[in-house]
Amino acid sequence: MRDRTIHLQRRRLLKSLLALGISGPLLSGILQAAGKKIITKPIPSSGEQLPVIGVGSARTFDALGDAELMERLQMVMQAFFDHHGTLVDSSPMYGSAQAVIGQLLRQVSGGEKLFAATKVWIDGEQEGIEQMESSRRLWGIKRFDLMQIHNLVDWKTHLKTLDAMKADGRLRYTGITTSHGRDHAELEDVLKRHSFDFVQLSYNIDNRIVEDRLLPVARDRGIAVMVNRPFQKGSLFRRVKGKALPDWAAELDIQSWGQYFLKYVVSHPAVTCAIPATSKVRHMVDNMGAQTGKLPDQKLREEMSRYFQSVSTT
Repeated sequence: MRDRTIHLQRRRLLKSLLALGISGPLLSGILQAAGKKIITKPIPSSGEQLPVIGVGSARTFDALGDAELMERLQMVMQAFFDHHGTLVDSSPMYGSAQAVIGQLLRQVSGGEKLFAATKVWIDGEQEGIEQMESSRRLWGIKRFDLMQIHNLVDWKTHLKTLDAMKADGRLRYTGITTSHGRDHAELEDVLKRHSFDFVQLSYNIDNRIVEDRLLPVARDRGIAVMVNRPFQKGSLFRRVKGKALPDWAAELDIQSWGQYFLKYVVSHPAVTCAIPATSKVRHMVDNMGAQTGKLPDQKLREEMSRYFQSVSTT
């Protein structure tokens, strides 16, 4: 049965790629990657294994009312699950993204593997409870795997609620997030004083400030790290436009700059997963290729950083 399922997934993937005009070496590389073992990392607080590439939904999934975009996002979500993806991350901050995710989950196959992660982003205890319940209904799920306090908003109030929900089995993991460097000092203090299962933060090959303090704190405290903005909102691609990957990238099973950037991020010992956002199937398939093959060790990570700096433009 398992072999038949894999065969059907491969056929569906091939059909989708050909429909997108993907052929030649890129097609061959994608199909080869699809058959490789998935790279996972453990959630420190439980030991549960999580694929190192998830998907974010900021901006890209705010699509309610746009039939053409909704159709494309259905293909994006299907490609995500076909490539063994599990973690989908969202927030009430992201417009209609949560309602869109709920619709897509009803339209695609493979959703039983979903690791559902969203955020609470409001002041007040009761307001937070109501917002989280609204999110659950929009997604159409029984409970979230992970609920995060978004950008530290009223975190003391919501932490009490999340801890109670986890104790009651209404939630599996708790987390806290930031996308702003100005909040790093406060976040560090919060992580040192309180127990969280996850922290979400911004990190990429050109923005490494969290390597100094936040990543070490997370590792020491046994907190899973979820990385947003691994492409720095697309600016990393613009900086290497027209530039070739190094020859040694093939040793790491890297076939694109997207995979180069993602493997750099998820290879950090403190990082559990990255959540690049996209509304394009081609990019989703490419992103998922970063969770197969090899990850660089510290020596190669340093070489990756040096090479990027040598070829990138500002």
